[in-house]
Amino acid sequence: MSTDIVSKSSPQKENSGPSRLSSFGSAFVAGGFTMYPVLLILVIVGAIIAPRFATAANLLNILDQVSVLGLTTIGLTFVVLIGRLDLSLEGIVGFAPMLAAVTLVPVAAGGLGLELPSWAGLFIALGTAGLIGFFNGFMVVRVGLNPFISTLGLLVLLRGGVLIVSNGRSIYSPGKALTYLGSESWFGVPVSVVMFIVVAVMVGLVFHYHRYGRALYAIGGNEDAARAAGINVDGVIWSAFVFAALLAGLAGVLMTGRLDSAVTTQGQGIIFSAFAAAVIGGVSLGGGRGTIVGVISGVLLIGVINNLLTLAQVPSFYVQASTGAVIIVAAVLTTIASRRSSGVRTRT
Repeated sequence: MSTDIVSKSSPQKENSGPSRLSSFGSAFVAGGFTMYPVLLILVIVGAIIAPRFATAANLLNILDQVSVLGLTTIGLTFVVLIGRLDLSLEGIVGFAPMLAAVTLVPVAAGGLGLELPSWAGLFIALGTAGLIGFFNGFMVVRVGLNPFISTLGLLVLLRGGVLIVSNGRSIYSPGKALTYLGSESWFGVPVSVVMFIVVAVMVGLVFHYHRYGRALYAIGGNEDAARAAGINVDGVIWSAFVFAALLAGLAGVLMTGRLDSAVTTQGQGIIFSAFAAAVIGGVSLGGGRGTIVGVISGVLLIGVINNLLTLAQVPSFYVQASTGAVIIVAAVLTTIASRRSSGVRTRT
């Protein structure tokens, strides 16, 4: 009798170790922490080869530089989690603050002659972004257009719209309300960094704890099942496009403040970096998987790599190619880690 008990309990003890390790690995990957060891290695290497890298001022500068990309990527994550794409976010980063700027400055400075009060700038920029997101949601939910085609067309339209409303001119010093968030500091910390952190924490809490966040994951995982479970699928999809556009508009405001001007080329190419950051952070382009913790790791990885290459005085035309190569490697590592932790084939 006692022999039987021993023989049955032994395998359980042998399996407990690997099982706990496997569970830890799965939770580590699912939580979006895959790239943080890579980030730690990069920081250590950077501190060794470039002493200026590890200074507080430089680390703060990295956070300031990635704040625009970070907000755009967080906005993109709303849409990607429900299994959709939004390419127009890049156009919003440039168009929303430009439209606000031309309503504030006089005609001689490139404005439309409205010369609205400065405080209206932020509201016009965010209001414009929200309306564009609402339009995107309408085209996808009500008209039934493919999000890729719809937002691609809108991206091209917004790029042309920037040139039309500004007459091809950049608008300098458009007003304090439009530049404050991207140019001022609180107790030595750029306001843009504070905004980035606050938005990331709030969105992370919503994704993890609020029923709206759970609805995003449910729709991305299985839309039919989510609808059968009573989730307002159309409403959630529509609102996801609005939230994404609002965050892209806020990112554009930060960029305008940093440059103290609304530039006609503002935001060009940022959507590719946003997709890269999301994929590196473990967000599935098929929807239903990804965390803000992972998104932040992707954004930071891109920022650290760019900063290291700049400090190493790598010629600028090599920086973009080098960043792209590292992004591919990081995406491969994330995919491999996801497959091994889940035991199934996954898409990023």
